[in-house]
Amino acid sequence: MMTAFFPVRDTRGVTIAALLCAARIPLAAAGFALAIAGGVASAQEVAPHAIDIPPWFTETFLDFGEDIRDAARDQRRLMVYFGQDGCPYCTQLMVTNFSQRAIVEKTRRHFVAIALNLWGDRETKWLDGRVRTEKELARFLDVQFTPTLLFFDERGKVVARLNGYYPPHRFEAVLDYVAGKRERKETLAAWLARQAPDAASARLADEPFFAPPPHDLRRAAGGKPLAVLFETTHCGPCDELHRDGFTRPGIRALLERFDIVRFPLGARTGLTTPDGRTTTARAWATELGVTFAPTIVFFGAEHGREVFRIDAYLRPFHVESSLDYVASGAYRGEPSFQRYIQERAERARAAGGSVDLWK
Repeated sequence: MMTAFFPVRDTRGVTIAALLCAARIPLAAAGFALAIAGGVASAQEVAPHAIDIPPWFTETFLDFGEDIRDAARDQRRLMVYFGQDGCPYCTQLMVTNFSQRAIVEKTRRHFVAIALNLWGDRETKWLDGRVRTEKELARFLDVQFTPTLLFFDERGKVVARLNGYYPPHRFEAVLDYVAGKRERKETLAAWLARQAPDAASARLADEPFFAPPPHDLRRAAGGKPLAVLFETTHCGPCDELHRDGFTRPGIRALLERFDIVRFPLGARTGLTTPDGRTTTARAWATELGVTFAPTIVFFGAEHGREVFRIDAYLRPFHVESSLDYVASGAYRGEPSFQRYIQERAERARAAGGSVDLWK
């Protein structure tokens, strides 16, 4: 049995989640607390997953077409979670979000929840009828980081995709959006802006490294890669990116290796795209599928095609790693940013440094 717009990117582009994982933090104690918080329904005797999950998650044959139909018969929708061992953001989701009674009750009432292991070997059957292991399915769906959650409608369309950890108030608003079938009326971003606003600045932060207009973004031989930042006012993660991310010496050094432009989401600013087309920032953001702020889209120096993107705020370590991944050209030889960031962290530790994913 078994995020609005859901892109499966081609091999030229890689999507990065909002908050990422690379450390080993066990969740052994979480299962007991979650069982108390949520009760037991369809409990698993032995979880085949890389991280402890609530006992009320459902164990199925991982035939997603069948799971969607079964959920619909019960007047529910399917929620698929990708996690991995040692993921502090998965821990936050499980221990913080799924310890709150309102969230647990709402999830159990309106959704069938299924957990997958980013590196797992269990066989799954996707909606195209093909059988893939969990890790093959994660690659097919371009799940680069954890947690990632997919919410399906009754026809098998992904109506919401959460790349990374959402704090409880925003996560519960997403549940309300999907359970209420709000995707038929408005985008998830518009819903969250009203239902779960962040306390944030009413002004966009400026940076000295933002290129001024006119914005001709075509790439030239021997030039720098391009980083395009889309953000909005009243955006807490945007403010934090400027305050805690762009002020770090390591990040500032890497930013010098890019041409960088910033556009407010919805702006009608004129520009020339990397492939030479004339458009506006608003139209281009729509074309690129940018729905969350902040988003940073990276384009290669040699061809001007998208090679990577950040789909919301990351902690500074991951911002720095993302910049290094593109600036160094590592994305050409290592398509999995997850593996790249793990190796980068291991090198830092081997050199005597410390790696804190939250800093």
